[in-house]
Amino acid sequence: MKQTQTSSDSKILLTDSRFLSQPGKTVFVAIEGERHNGHDFIEDLISKGVSEFIVSKKWAEQHQSLLPLATFTIAENTTRALQKMARKHRETFEVPVVGITGSNGKTIVKEWLSSILQSTLSVIKSPRSYNSQIGVPLSVWQMSPEHEVAIFEAGISQPAEMQALSEIIQPEIGLFTNIGSAHNEGFRSQKQKITEKLRLFRKAKTLIYSIDYPELDEEIRIFLKAVNPKVELIPWSKNQKGSITVDVEKKDKFTNLRVYWKGDEFDLHIPFVDDASIENCIHCFFAAYLVLKKTQAEREIPQLIQNGFDTLKPVAMRLELKEGINNCYLIDDSYNNDFGGLEMALNFMNQHHINRRKCIILSDVLQSGLPEKELYKKINDLLEGADIQQIIGIGPIISRNKGAFEEIDTYLNVEEFLKKHPLQQFANQLILVKGARNFAFEKIVNALTHKVHGTALEVNLDAITHNLNYYRGKIADKTKLMVMVKASAYGSGSTEVASLLQYHRVDYLAVAYTDEGVELRENGIELPIMVLNPQPESFKKLVTYALEPEIYSLQILKSFIRFLDFEKPENISVKIHLKIDTGMKRLGFIEEDLPELLKLLKENPTLKVGSIFSHLAASDSKKEREFTKSQISSFSSIATKIQAELVEKPIRHILNTAGIVNYPEAQFEMVRLGIGLYGVDSSEIHQRELETTATLKTTISQIKKAKAGETIGYGRVGKATNDMTLATIAIGYADGFDRKMSNGKGFVYLQGHRCPTIGNVCMDMTMIDITGITAEVGDQVEIFGKNISIFELAEQLETIPYEILTKVGSRVKRVFFKE
Repeated sequence: MKQTQTSSDSKILLTDSRFLSQPGKTVFVAIEGERHNGHDFIEDLISKGVSEFIVSKKWAEQHQSLLPLATFTIAENTTRALQKMARKHRETFEVPVVGITGSNGKTIVKEWLSSILQSTLSVIKSPRSYNSQIGVPLSVWQMSPEHEVAIFEAGISQPAEMQALSEIIQPEIGLFTNIGSAHNEGFRSQKQKITEKLRLFRKAKTLIYSIDYPELDEEIRIFLKAVNPKVELIPWSKNQKGSITVDVEKKDKFTNLRVYWKGDEFDLHIPFVDDASIENCIHCFFAAYLVLKKTQAEREIPQLIQNGFDTLKPVAMRLELKEGINNCYLIDDSYNNDFGGLEMALNFMNQHHINRRKCIILSDVLQSGLPEKELYKKINDLLEGADIQQIIGIGPIISRNKGAFEEIDTYLNVEEFLKKHPLQQFANQLILVKGARNFAFEKIVNALTHKVHGTALEVNLDAITHNLNYYRGKIADKTKLMVMVKASAYGSGSTEVASLLQYHRVDYLAVAYTDEGVELRENGIELPIMVLNPQPESFKKLVTYALEPEIYSLQILKSFIRFLDFEKPENISVKIHLKIDTGMKRLGFIEEDLPELLKLLKENPTLKVGSIFSHLAASDSKKEREFTKSQISSFSSIATKIQAELVEKPIRHILNTAGIVNYPEAQFEMVRLGIGLYGVDSSEIHQRELETTATLKTTISQIKKAKAGETIGYGRVGKATNDMTLATIAIGYADGFDRKMSNGKGFVYLQGHRCPTIGNVCMDMTMIDITGITAEVGDQVEIFGKNISIFELAEQLETIPYEILTKVGSRVKRVFFKE
């Protein structure tokens, strides 16, 4: 979410111009980030009707002519100005505020605590993990008089960041979840990180934490008590430390808790057995008790909390984009439905498939604190601003408020919707499924999902963004960036990845073949697209869809000129890209071709050379540095000669992913990012800086026993050396799980264990040895991802990571997600 508003203040704070929905109510805060400057979009926003801005003093001095066109608030630092606005807004409320920080579990604790309290109180909370220097003020800006309790999380990655967040949140009740290694690189030591995070609670009345983290306990007693001596500490322990203890009794599918606190015993049960969830629930108990104590009789509080625990489920911390029926795409966000989360989901929707008809399936919106009529009028305005063409409401509250919408179909529950609404009517749409957990919207998602094959390639859009920004940080500000999305974005899904890249404003895309470019154009991609392998039979599509061909030989150039002479396209000019062979010996012009090449270009002014480029053969190899430097030198010489003969000088590019980091002096005017975007550094030097983008998972179809001596699979090559437990998983060589992985040569990851294959890999399934592991049918199995890297898999198969990614079969569904 990059915008927020309140009922008490109708102004919407916007920090990302791409999410403009209601210009007349918007105040745009121009944030200067590391890679984007919000000031660059002010003129466009003025033309769209925005009339209020917060801008930097430097920008205002340089753009005096724009100042009469709108209302400008001038600040030394616009981020600080945003934070100051939020701080003043927060100071108008006296409701209990819970502030949460820590290394892990912040968002889950926030969501669960909100779920426990929402049946009794009107709750406002941070949307998702909105806990940054920008996210916190936008979250706090949502507070309104209707809210009875607020829950905000705060995260920092370096010193001095918590001071501002503390002044904005001003928590009465503090909660420190735990301390771990996350963001350690931003601090000198673990001690410093704890101290910096504790600054959130400098004025808190109470702090909840686990004394089982001794470093945390020590800093609280030394540092926090020194700056906030009146703070009441609630240091609980599962290990019988101190006076507040919790006995934990794990059962098969739930856990019993007995809490000893202030001379009382509280018996609770929670629907989780993992240690992290148990810890999170204990935090929620203490925080909920303190909040409810202000309005409820103490004897009723334990039961209210238990009622809340009974409804808790694992929090789906991500938005998922997946392929649906009838050429639809689904955005699955069916775990909760508060107003802030709805804004974020609509913003995510805005990033993808912009030419598809947009539809939302929406449950009753909970935890708003607003009167029903006001809430659904506000939701209608939000949906209109997001250009939603079809609205389907599910639930008794939205049904009785259908008058707030110009056009809406409503159903009382999911069962009525699935029974009465013809699913075949959904076609060529982007559908946001947004529902509170108790509405069971997963039934709708299952009904609308196209592929139900248990195997899926999960693509992390946040990781792709991280990798993109890592490489952007390696190039000069004025250097353009072309990104390769050929071969279905290295197996990840070209349309979805291209949508993300367009959202992040890269300069160019590149595909291998014309049809790949056509698919992108038909899905709303407007960026310039270079086609690496244009074939004569595809020239017409190239021109029709404004695609730009790579021209690598005199033969292909002459063929393209003949086509243009015959077709006489309406375009005044057609942009092409000249490929130079500097030693790869694959495609490209050589120096001897230059006289005829230049002659043809001068004779055909319809052709405009967009760029001149070449390809490095060994930019990832230290041993080949001299050869690579000779390629760069040769390219520079040839490109200069071509530029000298052309009226308009084309840009130049030769660096690929490895070249970007290994030969920064050769950036020219553009670089090309390929496999690095997808989390692979071919030289492996910078691999730690990249994030895993793709995880291939499957499920267990069946579990059975094999006695010693029995054979397994085709050809009976698998043999049980002793009594074994086998699992058949739903993936085979047709899905990209290579047959070379047969009979123990390959491993998969299941519940913390590496399980070897046994027998031959089949076309559609594979058998694995799970002896000694407790597993069930339907359990997930990782083929590659964070636990088994594609580097390791490539080494086993004596190939390269590129092949692993691109071999994932087309029938494997792709699920794109954002945390």
